[in-house]
Amino acid sequence: MSYSCRNGLSETFGGLLLSTRRLLCAFVWLLCAAAGLPRAEARVLIKLGTIAPEGSTWHDALLQIRQDWRQISGGEVDLRIYASGVLGDEAEMIRKVQRRQLDAVAVSGAGLSRVDKSVECFNVPMMFASYEELDYVRDRLVPELEKRISASNFRVLNWSDAGWVHFFSKRPARTPADIKRMKLWTSSGDPVTERLFRDLGFQVIPLPATDMLTALQTGLIEAIEVPPLFAMLDGTYKQAGNMIDLKWVPLMAATIIDARAWDRIPAQYHDALLSAARKAGEGLRTKIRAADDDAAKEMRTRGLNVVTLSAEERAQWQSEVRDAYPKLRGTLAPADLFDQVLKLRDEFRARQGSQTQ
Repeated sequence: MSYSCRNGLSETFGGLLLSTRRLLCAFVWLLCAAAGLPRAEARVLIKLGTIAPEGSTWHDALLQIRQDWRQISGGEVDLRIYASGVLGDEAEMIRKVQRRQLDAVAVSGAGLSRVDKSVECFNVPMMFASYEELDYVRDRLVPELEKRISASNFRVLNWSDAGWVHFFSKRPARTPADIKRMKLWTSSGDPVTERLFRDLGFQVIPLPATDMLTALQTGLIEAIEVPPLFAMLDGTYKQAGNMIDLKWVPLMAATIIDARAWDRIPAQYHDALLSAARKAGEGLRTKIRAADDDAAKEMRTRGLNVVTLSAEERAQWQSEVRDAYPKLRGTLAPADLFDQVLKLRDEFRARQGSQTQ
């Protein structure tokens, strides 16, 4: 066969092959369009940051949201998760969202207060004695909280818990005076709370949560206030090996997204995506409460000294906190919400009391 003949056949075959490929691509495109599947260029990527460690219960909940969102949107909406504080502490990540360098954050109530101070109404020390009280009050105030957070251009995807905050210290402590003699960690970036705690007699050292362990190791701080699960996962209990068996404050958590990022997601998916996120938050709440108790027990087996207070010592804490409420009202938390929380909590206690009589 001559070269020209072979070359002609080659060109003909190559042309047929190219045409076939084009037809296959067009066929696949039509199938995707008919099935309502998204094309790669239509994909919406939401970047979310959190200080929650990879492999933790909090991180698992975010992975569940990512999976659900992919399924609901047919892959059009995806979630990229930056865990373990790789993008900074909660305050820094919220600033990144405001600068449009990040789209969403999963934060504790302490971080959420950087968006709107209204959530501080749940951070009043010893306001609640049980999760049942917290749930009763939170369920009734969530619409108002979300309205205020929305005014700051954030959308709440879910509410959850981060655990019940306890004091951990390098030396055993039993009374408020014991803690006041130690250098106490507080989250950086909140000068109002820092000044308030100083006024109440605490020696606070403001630092990012990501610097907490190093600060304990170097002696820069001597005491911290965190949930047991955080202390175990972060390893801080190894440096602050004494925990007061006192429920200081239930630390709430939430996942929030920038309103502009939420608007990038096709509106047809909004309700289903929000429902999936809320479901994950509710499941996380249940798991965190159990895991927090388990963490305290586990750390005890590893050498943690749990300080059990006497009735008199517990009364000292309650008295000190009640005396501080007038200063906290309107300073730590907005006065109107402080009053509502107190009213609803007392309402719950009255109902419980009447049911047990």
